[in-house]
Amino acid sequence: MSLERRVMLLGWAARRDAVVIEDDYDSEFRFGGRPLDPLQRLDRDGRVIYVGSFSKVLLPSLRLGFLVAPASLQPALRAARQLSDLQGVVMLEEALARFLEDGLLTAHVRAVGRVYAERHADITQQIERQCGRWLRVLRSEAGLHIAAEVRPETRVDLAALRQDALACGLKVSTLADFSTRSSGRSGLVLGFGAIATPRIGEGVRQLATLLARHSRSRGRRRPR
Repeated sequence: MSLERRVMLLGWAARRDAVVIEDDYDSEFRFGGRPLDPLQRLDRDGRVIYVGSFSKVLLPSLRLGFLVAPASLQPALRAARQLSDLQGVVMLEEALARFLEDGLLTAHVRAVGRVYAERHADITQQIERQCGRWLRVLRSEAGLHIAAEVRPETRVDLAALRQDALACGLKVSTLADFSTRSSGRSGLVLGFGAIATPRIGEGVRQLATLLARHSRSRGRRRPR
């Protein structure tokens, strides 16, 4: 969100006496543009609860996260935590606390950030080069996924493509998977966090083959 919209959201929360939950789970991996300050940093009225996770920066199986809450809400949040989950895995929490205190998390994020930046650039270039006939990559500057929109002059049977992709060992999602209503936009969402950089080209080549199989130009009738 732009700075203007962030300020507007905080103003709305103040007028409605509301709390804003800011879920910021992958901002550590940003590949272009200025780093964005969290909404919580702009908050002067104690209305933002900032939620983060270590699953992306370390490993998903860790299942540890954190939140930064206004002082006025902390007693209620502690009570809710005790009611829902008396305590976490203390050994893991202590190890992670030591990891943070020693400054190792910062060094780790810096190192893996370079790897993910390389993968982000590689998969973007590969899709533009090999799949540009059917897909247009949507600009992205952060995260571990990219989205590519089906070009307006092309029709792609995404359901059939996804099924065949799974049979080939490729897992792809569609834009519709992330929307509760139809936007009229058709496309794919591709993750690159768990694939080694040298394998990206091979995967995109397979995707291009599937796109050629399941696409046709708009306005052209299928042969009977």
